[in-house]
Formats: sequence, C-alpha cells, structure tokens
Amino acid sequence: MTSVHFEKVALIGIGLIGSSLARAMRENKLADTLVACARKEETRKTALDLGIVDEAFENPADAVRDADLVILCTPVSTYGPLAETFGKHLKAGAIVTDVGSVKQSVVNDVKPHLPDSVDFVPGHPIAGTEQSGPEAGFASLFVNRWCILTPTAEASDTALNRIRSLWEACGSMVEIMTPERHDKVLAVTSHLPHLIAYTIVGTATDLEEDDQADVIKFSASGFRDFTRIAASDPVMWRDVFLTNRDAVLEILQRFTEDLTALQRAIRRSEGDTLQDLFTRTREIRRGIVDAHQAGTFDPREPEVIEETTDKDVS
Repeated sequence: MTSVHFEKVALIGIGLIGSSLARAMRENKLADTLVACARKEETRKTALDLGIVDEAFENPADAVRDADLVILCTPVSTYGPLAETFGKHLKAGAIVTDVGSVKQSVVNDVKPHLPDSVDFVPGHPIAGTEQSGPEAGFASLFVNRWCILTPTAEASDTALNRIRSLWEACGSMVEIMTPERHDKVLAVTSHLPHLIAYTIVGTATDLEEDDQADVIKFSASGFRDFTRIAASDPVMWRDVFLTNRDAVLEILQRFTEDLTALQRAIRRSEGDTLQDLFTRTREIRRGIVDAHQAGTFDPREPEVIEETTDKDVS
C-alpha cells in the first residue's frame, strides 16, 4: 500500500460517510488539517465538538480554500450546485472526489464547474449503515469494503494513485471502472434491492390495520432485513433512482420478467423450477460470504445496510 498524506482536506457534508472518513483519516494521520462544510449550524457544532474536524464552515467556498483534497459527501443532486459555488475557489493542483452512489451523473454535473488545473477522481465507497449525522460515523466503516473509482480521462495518474492510496489507507479494497460500468453494476447489487425493499415495506403499510399490526409484531428476519434497508436516507435514494434512471429501469425490467416467470412456476406447482432457482441463488450467497462481503458491522449497531451517504448538505 502506497503511503499518502494531504495538508488540508475539505469534506463537503459531514454525516455518516463524511464523519467516518474524517475519523479514519485522523486515526491514520492522513491529513494535517480537516475541515467540514455543512448547511446546519448544529451539524457543524457537533462535528467540532466530536473533534473529527478542525474547522467547520457554512459556505463551501470558504471550506475548499487552500485545500489539496475536496470530498463531496452530500446527496448527488447537490453536487452540481456545490461545484458551481466552490469551483473557482479551488487551488491549482487540488483533487476533487466524492462518495456518491451514482457516477455518470456526477461526472456530468461536477466536471463542467472545475478548472483545468484540478483533477477529478469520482469515487464510491460501498459501505454504510442506516444511521446518519456526524455522530453516526466510525473509523472502521470502510475496512475490507470495496471502493470503486471512476476517474475522468483528464485525471492524472498521480491524482488517481493518491485517491486509491487514501481509500486503501482507510482499509478499503479499490477497483477502477468506467462510470457507465459502475452504474450498471450498482443498479443490480444495490439500487434494485433498495427499490424492492421500499416496495415491500410500502406494501405492508398499506395493509388493513389489524394485518399491519401482526406484520410488525411477527416480523421474521427476512422482513426485518427489508425494513432495515428501507430505513436508508430517502433524499439519497430519491437522487439515486433519478440520476441512475436508465440503468435502474433496464435492470428493473429484467427483474420484472424473472418475477413473472417465478409467479408462473408457483401457479403451475413447478417444484423443480423453484428448487433449481433457490439452489442457484444459494450459491451466490455462499460466494458473497467467501468474498467477505456479507456485511459491514458497527459494534454499536449490529444490523447495517450496504451503503448510504451523508444527507447533511452545505
């Protein structure tokens, strides 16, 4: 692992992901100065009181001034306006990255506002919990989790290697891919599961009052997992589905076709078809466990979701 160090890092957004990254950078001595930008005074005060940043600003232009690394940690719909606000205040040679769950829209929204003297290396740490706010973060969040980087064609090898080294120093495994590839893969592994979870929990809430009470009372582990996922930040996931619309719709169509086939097999009592499907999907789960990607665990919160991002906007 290549060592990496930054003089000043500006975190635009200091919720779960931003505060976890700040803690990890602090713990591993990756930066001399850490500053945060958040819209709410209460959020800024909490981050300072916790000691995870040295300064906190309301105005993103103030936060990025003289920073050699700027990390966007807010909902992806805010990236464009934020970049427009702080872009002209970036120093030459700075690196801009992010933690958003969608990548092509991030490139489209942010890149036009960055000067040519700045490198842009979008990123996505696939880690998180359903908690939010600066107090929810913890330094080990990214350990043994994947972080996907989707550098722009103009980004220098030096900038890419520094961002790779940053995530590796925080415990992550790093993969490089194109924004298009990222969005398609995550539509399957993350975005569709969240959409299904929201739908199933929504269906339960539409039941008659007596049935709804029993659903909550007798929730088995499967339904509890869905409610846990459905507890994710609604602003973040609204943005994910709108900004990754094409990939999500493509995967959703394939899922709908597979669901129709499963419905037909149940109606026709095709036990062999069902057993074959369940056997194949069981092997997928074993592969995930063998790859050590079965979950990230916060010792304070035994149940976690695959990913989230910070809802505290600047």
